[in-house]
Amino acid sequence: MSDVARLAGVGTMTVSRVLSGTVPVSAETTRRVQTAIEQLKYRPNVLARAFRGQRSGSIGLILPYLYDPFFANCAHAVTTVAKEHGYSVLITTSNEDPDTEYAEADEMLQRHVDGLLVIPSQFRHSRVTRTLAGKTPLVAFDRPVSDPSIDVVLVQNAVGARRIVEHLIEHGHKHISYIGLSRSLFTINARYLGYRRVMQEAGLEADAVFDCGSEEIALRVLQTKLNGKNSPTAIFTSNTLVTRYVLSAIARLGIRMPKDLAFAGFDDFDLAEFTSPPLTVVRQPAQEMGRVAASLLFDRITRGETPHTGNRIVLPVEIVLRRSCGCNHPAPVVIH
Repeated sequence: MSDVARLAGVGTMTVSRVLSGTVPVSAETTRRVQTAIEQLKYRPNVLARAFRGQRSGSIGLILPYLYDPFFANCAHAVTTVAKEHGYSVLITTSNEDPDTEYAEADEMLQRHVDGLLVIPSQFRHSRVTRTLAGKTPLVAFDRPVSDPSIDVVLVQNAVGARRIVEHLIEHGHKHISYIGLSRSLFTINARYLGYRRVMQEAGLEADAVFDCGSEEIALRVLQTKLNGKNSPTAIFTSNTLVTRYVLSAIARLGIRMPKDLAFAGFDDFDLAEFTSPPLTVVRQPAQEMGRVAASLLFDRITRGETPHTGNRIVLPVEIVLRRSCGCNHPAPVVIH
């Protein structure tokens, strides 16, 4: 910084004021300082600024993993909002492990991020709390945390599951299986509960399988189901990953959709419209959820707030009717 000050013909305090923007500096002086910064290719020490009580200009984002398109879309929305605020984003993953999640959050806080966004790991096992974050703003999204002081942004998981299963029942299906990831995940369990309730209300028996975490497991599950008594005539999958695994199994077994087996999944993705047949899904607003969560975080950063009771925002889902469920629409029908 002293080299910048010397070249611009000002004091180091003036350079600091130009960089921080906290104190008005004349346009001419600002121009000289910025010219010196460009000539010297000076880069401010962000961590040092944070130690001095200034904002670091960065936020942290912890996701379960990045190979699920849903989480990648959320991350893209967060980075877009961050850029609009002149911020960078540090992104890491927890691999659904509470201890890893805690360690990554602690590492980011030690780097003095100005705020932290997290899609929590297993329900009721996440250790991300207000006690850990202290005065650093913290927002959870997609899944809640047990700490009521933390803001959370969710979608209508149970409602979406209920509506899509009702649609399958309207097609005449009485044996509908739910295939999901772990019930310890809030979203998977909430969607299962929505599925189970509408099945019970219709006087039908719920049939669910969990921990379907690979194509091989999905293949075994589907073979067992279809060869058993009261084999399903329709399948409802819990999220994009399970949808991918089950579709692979359907292809390997030569099953024709929807003639042999009707299909609906929770969460839309880019190629869902181009499969054969196109997939009926519950579409959740991944981009909107990431945008709302990030906007809420920046509002907290700006206000310097750490609330006693956090906001709980629930975003609506859409039903996208294509042809895998048995519909024969020439184009997708979106039901809000």
